Amino acid sequence: MSDVLERFMRYVQVSSQSNPLAPEDRVPSAPCERDMAALLGKELRDLGCDDVVVDQHAYVTASFAASEGAEHLPALGLIAHLDSSSDAPGEGVRPHVVHYEGGPLVSGVVDGKTISTTPDEIPDLEQMVGQDIVCSDGTTLLSADDKAGIAEICSLLARLKDDQTLPHPCLKVAFVPDEEIGHGAALLDLDHFGAKWAYTVDGGPIGEFSYECFTASEATVRVRGVMVHPGVAKDVMVNAITVASEFAGMVPAFERPEHTCGREGFYHPLRIDGTASELTLSYIIRDFDAELFDRRERTLRDIAAFLNTRYGEGTVEVSFKRQYRNMAEHFADSRFLVDNVLEANREVGIEPWIEPIRGGTDGAELTFRGLPCPNLAAGGYNMHSVREFVPVKSLELTVDMLEHLVAKFAVAQEA
Repeated sequence: MSDVLERFMRYVQVSSQSNPLAPEDRVPSAPCERDMAALLGKELRDLGCDDVVVDQHAYVTASFAASEGAEHLPALGLIAHLDSSSDAPGEGVRPHVVHYEGGPLVSGVVDGKTISTTPDEIPDLEQMVGQDIVCSDGTTLLSADDKAGIAEICSLLARLKDDQTLPHPCLKVAFVPDEEIGHGAALLDLDHFGAKWAYTVDGGPIGEFSYECFTASEATVRVRGVMVHPGVAKDVMVNAITVASEFAGMVPAFERPEHTCGREGFYHPLRIDGTASELTLSYIIRDFDAELFDRRERTLRDIAAFLNTRYGEGTVEVSFKRQYRNMAEHFADSRFLVDNVLEANREVGIEPWIEPIRGGTDGAELTFRGLPCPNLAAGGYNMHSVREFVPVKSLELTVDMLEHLVAKFAVAQEA
């Protein structure tokens, strides 16, 4: 078992799902994230890192000294998130390696139902015949998002520790909580962190590279009804469930995630909580284009205003919480952050491609705070799903690519 595979298999068995329903000021949002943070702090110390800190919010930071001759160069950051998604069960992950021989990739059998992924669903499977692939047993997600990224960063450090001739600047490592709930590494102290540039290792299939993402917000729709006894409700009752149903029906139906791709934005209803008296709808809104994004928020406000003319002012209220913005505009003056990644991939036999992220990373928040931070592939597929998987070859090649990438920052960079 390779170093990166051994690490990955261990890390995914530590439960660390973030909690989207926790109070906004609770970081980490779930106590289990502290367990993962403590483990990673120990791992980084064992790898020879300096200044290892595991803080009260489950942020893990560390420094790995530069190779000889590169001590004077700016530090480079490598970042991954230690929480996993709550979109599928995530406690008690039991990873196993499947030697894939074609056809459906079977993760496991749950209550008599085969949990599998077909080449029609993931065409890349056709290129993986004969490879080993890590899956969960089908009862939970795998947590490759983003423990693959963590394992790859730690395996890189192990390689650099064992072979001190490999060139690299000082590396600043951060493993952060609550990325899956839009926290955005908000509490990472950038002055203390000390990197001039950074990469998140939190992407999808190997070769994918992203420095553009959605602009994003969360919309909360509050509907207040008027409750009376249903026997005397005529012309008096306003049923919040009925009004919420009308609201949802007026949101453009073909601009939901299941009908969009590429650079198309969407409205995504996530939760509904409440009763006929009062309830809350939660949406996330995404678009690459700032003007189209503003139009989406305006659409929800207009729907609320229309329903208020029908049912009375204050029946429907919409509020927005901005989550992150498209980071693409920040890389015009630092093209080497893109070129170095493309070259490093090709040097290890990977043909890279640039893919706008239909989502967000901690890098979006960090970029707007002054730390340019594009996103590298971590190698996984079917994220946030019990069918999540990652090829062993992708884990191993990513470590090779990271070795080549950090070497490029062992010389002075030109804009």
